[in-house]
Order: sequence, then structure tokens, then C-alpha cells
Amino acid sequence: MFVTPAYAEETPAAGETHTETGVAHEAGHETGVFPPFDSTTFASQILWLVITFGLFYMLMKKVIVPRIGGILENRHDRIAQDLDEAGRLKAEADAAIETYEKELAAARAKANTIATTARDAAKAKADADRAAVEAELSGKLAAAEEHIAGIKAKAFAEVGAIAEDTASTVVEELIGQQATQADISAAVAAAKQGA
Repeated sequence: MFVTPAYAEETPAAGETHTETGVAHEAGHETGVFPPFDSTTFASQILWLVITFGLFYMLMKKVIVPRIGGILENRHDRIAQDLDEAGRLKAEADAAIETYEKELAAARAKANTIATTARDAAKAKADADRAAVEAELSGKLAAAEEHIAGIKAKAFAEVGAIAEDTASTVVEELIGQQATQADISAAVAAAKQGA
């Protein structure tokens, strides 16, 4: 057996006002169906769904989609501009690299030409200097040989006189007498021919 507490309220009769909310209860409303699934309110629910969907569609069409479209268009334009700028900068960089390579090749060619010219000029100068030194040395050698020949001739010319003086001195020391000049000259001449 179930006993209701003394403080529990009894359900009010139809048309009475509930004490806590002040709202009158209707007798037919206690069926227990969830209001959106109540088939008696489908028509008004569909009407409000169509009105709400239409307003939302108009809001999307007139406000939100154009803004999003504008944003996307701006981004697309910005990306296209950035790509164009990148392409232009790449073309400029390629042109600069090509110019640099051409100038580098020209500089190398010029350096090779300068090096070849300098090498040829140095070789020609070295050949000319060598020829001048050889000519100078040849002249000095010829002068030295001439000087040596003169000294040799003078020495040979004086050898006879020196030999005669020496022979005269030796004979005088050995025998104690002086030999005649003719005898000494004949002895020196015989010694020259024998040598």
C-alpha cells in the first residue's frame, strides 16, 4: 500500500489554477507526446520551418555568401599577384644569372688574352734580354781573348829576353864568366824549337 505524504499536492481539477505556477491546467493536454512529434502541430511547425529556412537562406544568399565569396576572390587575386610577382622575380633572377655567366665568361676570355699577351711579351723581352746579354758576353769574351792573346804574345816576346837574362845569369854563376850574347841567343832559340 502506497501512502502519499501530507505535503504532496493533489492534482488540480480541470480549469483550476496550479498554485506554484499560476497557470491553468487543461484536461486534454496530458497525453504525454513530445510537442515536436505531435501531429496536430505539424502544419505550424512546417510553416515556421519554411519561414526560418527562407530567412536563413536569404541571410546566406545576401550577406554571408557574398562576404565569403569576396574574401575568397581577394585571396585568389592576392595569390595570383604573388605568383605573378614570383614569376617576375624568377625571370629577373634568371636574367641576372645569365648576364653574370656571360660577363664571367667574357672576363675569363679577357684574362686568358691578357695572360697570353703578357706571357708572349715576357718571352719576347726575355729573348731580347738574353740576346743582348749573349751579345755583351760575346763582346767581353772577344775582348778578353784579345787581351789574353796580347798578354800571351807579350809574354812570349819577353820570354826570350827573360830566358836570355836568366841563362846569362845561370852561366855566370856556374862557370864564373859571362857568356857572349850570341851564344845565349842561339841556345835560347834551340830550346824554343825543341819544346
